[in-house]
Amino acid sequence: MSKQGNLNFGTSASEITEVGKYEFEPIQGFPMLNWRGKRPFTSTQFYPAQLKESYGEEVEGWRNRIYWGDNLQVMSHLLKDYRGKVKLIYIDPPYDSKADYKKIINIKGKQAINDYGSFEEKQYTDIWTNDEYLQYLYERLVIIRELLSNEGSIYVHLNHEKVHHVRCIMDELFGPSNFKNDIVWTRGPGKSHPEYFGRIKDTILFYTKTNTYTWNKQYGPISDEYRATFNKVDARGPYVTQPLHSGHPAKHVPIWQGVKPPEGRGWAYKLETLDKFLEEERIEWSAEGVPRLKRYLDEVEGAVIQDVWADIPAVMSRSGNYLKYPTQKPEALLERIISASTNPGDIVFDSFMGSGTTQAAAMKMGRRFLGADINLGAIQTSTKRLLSNANDLQTKQQTIIGKENYRLFTGLEVYNVNHYDIFRNPLEAKELLIEALEIHPFEKSNLYDGEKDGRMVKIMPVNRIATRADLNELISGFDYKAFERRQEEKPNQPVEKILLVCMGHEADLKAVLKKEVSFNLDVELVDILRDKANLEFKRESEARIAIEGKKLVVKQFYPMNLLQKLSLQKEKVDDWRELVESIMVDWNYDGAVLEPSVVDLPERDELVKGEYIIPKDAGTIRVKITDLLSESLEQEINHG
Repeated sequence: MSKQGNLNFGTSASEITEVGKYEFEPIQGFPMLNWRGKRPFTSTQFYPAQLKESYGEEVEGWRNRIYWGDNLQVMSHLLKDYRGKVKLIYIDPPYDSKADYKKIINIKGKQAINDYGSFEEKQYTDIWTNDEYLQYLYERLVIIRELLSNEGSIYVHLNHEKVHHVRCIMDELFGPSNFKNDIVWTRGPGKSHPEYFGRIKDTILFYTKTNTYTWNKQYGPISDEYRATFNKVDARGPYVTQPLHSGHPAKHVPIWQGVKPPEGRGWAYKLETLDKFLEEERIEWSAEGVPRLKRYLDEVEGAVIQDVWADIPAVMSRSGNYLKYPTQKPEALLERIISASTNPGDIVFDSFMGSGTTQAAAMKMGRRFLGADINLGAIQTSTKRLLSNANDLQTKQQTIIGKENYRLFTGLEVYNVNHYDIFRNPLEAKELLIEALEIHPFEKSNLYDGEKDGRMVKIMPVNRIATRADLNELISGFDYKAFERRQEEKPNQPVEKILLVCMGHEADLKAVLKKEVSFNLDVELVDILRDKANLEFKRESEARIAIEGKKLVVKQFYPMNLLQKLSLQKEKVDDWRELVESIMVDWNYDGAVLEPSVVDLPERDELVKGEYIIPKDAGTIRVKITDLLSESLEQEINHG
């Protein structure tokens, strides 16, 4: 069931100017889940994006895009060009698992890893207070619904923690009639637990935008058990015909006599199932009135995939495609989802892209894709993976043999949406801000981060501007009984003095907080963008790059934060290349967008080359060096 429309793949980033407020369609309604601090999310605004890097060529006017930024703002940006045009959205969001997810960082090229050559780096945290998790996901699912086409589908990947809550939210937003499956994915053998059954499954909620959606039935290999069950000798057997009845002498039906199927073949169905097909008139008839029915195993596509997927193992550390990224999912899982709910050329989007598995599978399958993640490590990991895939695919024909109009879209653009590159790692931001601003931290507060000069301090989200939606946690978490008591005691004084620490903010942030609370609040605000000149949050990397004859040579590279993490001195690193993930070189940098001609992405423990032949037409050379923490140094050097 597929209804194909004409897709307008949008304008370029340079053509985007101003976009007004986006009003959302009304939600579907009941059943409805309520939680503490639930607030309607009925509109958003446009957020600009900056094109930072561009790789490969356009195909049919399209180049894939991934975005570094908060996905709420990324999706608000995407509404201008892609509202109602995305065929499939898969998300693997945080689970509210109360865990920090870490990546193991190893120095490249080391034969033996010791305490100095390996450490854990936090990638993101999955710890939430009160019901902010539900509000967070609710708002993102609202925008996701706006991006989906009428023929579109959404798959939400969850574990046991919140799947029951999220299904209620999905019913509210998409309607119970558009629920299709709660797919059980068994990851494989798990650890036993002394107090309950081991948890070895995830649940994937499958909903559609409407009842007219793209659907391609999926098949798996036919098992030996299936063959044995379906191919017992029966009182029926070879395929012969007889008149259906006297009123239809031209039509015939099969009669199954007690003979085995031909050698090397087997029945496709149980024989009672074939009889049932006849009763239900599920037989196709030729023009001559001869019945046609796929009866042998080699005539059918395979075993139909149902809603329990036990045939796709999780990505293990010994797997060839393991990227050392927490929560990485197997490509086979995404390939099945993409195959089922899209056709070649459709747009696929993952707003929690992590290591880029959705995008990698989409690229290999001839789908266009979009992606987003707030984690810089995810962007760098995904970019490297996608560029490697593109290189492999470009060695093949752009048109897949045997499939008409099956194009491979390997071009890639990388954007920032409201990113402000101040912190080395957003997960360390609160500690750095508390120290830099001399805030007295609170150990066990669920609402405030600390106190400064008599004010309760709330540190807002980092690496993006603070919006009205970010005030929800404060508003729902206030102790209103205490406010009432203070107001009775001192009616002319504020019931609370608050300091908001922001990384940029909407202009009316303070006014909105005061308006939403019926008590008198004294609100002050510190904007890190304005004050960052007086604060130091990270140490910049350094490099020595030179032109020697016809070569560009990276002579030395000092990633200061990585070296500090490793507790190493510069001279203890045998080869600076052991600390490098990739080097990219744009021979004619235009001052805005990096368009590398050299993409040095070594595999696993191989090292970057560090020396590159300079083309004759080189001008301003821009070099980007990315270290193992996914931090990058960009440096220019003039040629001639």
